Amino acid sequence: MAGLMELIMSDWMFVWLAVIVVTIIIEIITVGLTSIWLAGGALAALIVCLCGGHWGLQVGVFFVVTFVLLYFTRPWAKRYLESRKTATNYEETLGKKVRIIEAVDNHNNTGKALYNGMEWTARAKNDGETFALDEQAVVAEIQGVKMILIKDNTQ
Repeated sequence: MAGLMELIMSDWMFVWLAVIVVTIIIEIITVGLTSIWLAGGALAALIVCLCGGHWGLQVGVFFVVTFVLLYFTRPWAKRYLESRKTATNYEETLGKKVRIIEAVDNHNNTGKALYNGMEWTARAKNDGETFALDEQAVVAEIQGVKMILIKDNTQ
């Protein structure tokens, strides 16, 4: 029974528990699959520790399991996570023509534009510039949820 207590109170057991806790906390904070692989390696090393394995074997198991998890599961997990992202493709609006559906005036904080059936808040790139209802404009940039517009010189 005394041998079991020594094993349980082993310093290495606390090292592996600390690694598991820290890496899981980092994973929760980042939510980007940054450290979960280390937690898996530390768990395997903890199991070896509890079975009485030498500290060198524990460290070896930690590195091997971490590498195996990283190498074989990260590409799959990354594909799975990326497939759940919704692409906004706001870049496609840059340089495109839009129709003004509410007069754009930066000084009065007004303006809306229509692009692909979607209504956007619109502002003029140049502060003194305004756009009238039903006028065509060109998207110069996107700032958050606002289209920044310039005059359409092709009219």
